Amino acid sequence: MKTDNSTKKKDSVKKERREKKERREKKEKLTIEKRILQLSFLGSVLFIVAEGVMAWFTHSHSLWTDCLFDAADLVMIGPFLVLVPLLYKPVTEKHPYGYAQVESLFLLVKYSVLLALTCNLMVENIKLLLHGGHEVDAGSIAIFELLVCLGCAGMYLLLGHYSKKYESTTIKAELYMWKLDVISSMGVAVAFAVQMILFTTRFRFLTPYIDPAVAVIMALLLIKEPVKEIFQSIKNLILFAPEEDVLNQIRGIVDKHMNDYPYEVTFLDVIQTGRKLWVEVYIGNKTDVIHISILHRVRDEIKQELKYKYDQVYIEIIPD
Repeated sequence: MKTDNSTKKKDSVKKERREKKERREKKEKLTIEKRILQLSFLGSVLFIVAEGVMAWFTHSHSLWTDCLFDAADLVMIGPFLVLVPLLYKPVTEKHPYGYAQVESLFLLVKYSVLLALTCNLMVENIKLLLHGGHEVDAGSIAIFELLVCLGCAGMYLLLGHYSKKYESTTIKAELYMWKLDVISSMGVAVAFAVQMILFTTRFRFLTPYIDPAVAVIMALLLIKEPVKEIFQSIKNLILFAPEEDVLNQIRGIVDKHMNDYPYEVTFLDVIQTGRKLWVEVYIGNKTDVIHISILHRVRDEIKQELKYKYDQVYIEIIPD
């Protein structure tokens, strides 16, 4: 009896330590995520104001395209700063999936707005191309975009430094936006440098088409990510199973740990929504004897391995 009580006490102490560690890790993740989003927000404000002023000054449609796309993304960061703390609240009976689906819904709205805006900008610039384009100050735009490219690269490296400690779905989206800004700014700078060269050649007649053509190309490049994320967010909201490679990876980890115990996996139910992952492992054995302590042990082992691959993981071992 004393041995049983001692074992229970040790298990209780281990559980308490594990819960304290998880709470500490969640607090650290929340701090890092809020810091990254705040830095991204401030950086976006500075670049959007600069792009807006330059677009008004030069009447460049490619600058307006970039400016409006960034502005739409910025509008979404503000509310998300309020939402982030909710994503770290524990699962309850009232909210069995926590607020993970709110994140999926938020991302769906965000990328839908970006997609609609991008399509509208692309149509407007195609119309401008068909009507002969227009002239802009290529030299000023090329120098400005080069400076923007350097600034965005600095911000991307800074956010990337913080994200080494922790990277969520939202942080990945922000890093992608800054990376895209670096590439698009460099592309625009090169395009207008080419326009300056064309202006001194017999191909001068092409120069009015450079600005709207660059805007259309930017819009085409920007469309891919919103479309991809919209479909992913819809899958998360409907609670579809994740991609096949994710399922195979989780199944491999579960099977590896189950090999050490007298149970076999009869069914694996995996749900991924937002940054959270739920894994229900249904098990059986020939003797129909289930040891609760063993189930807890194998659950903790699987969770420990999965937590390094996925953000917030919930594991349940269920006798079939």
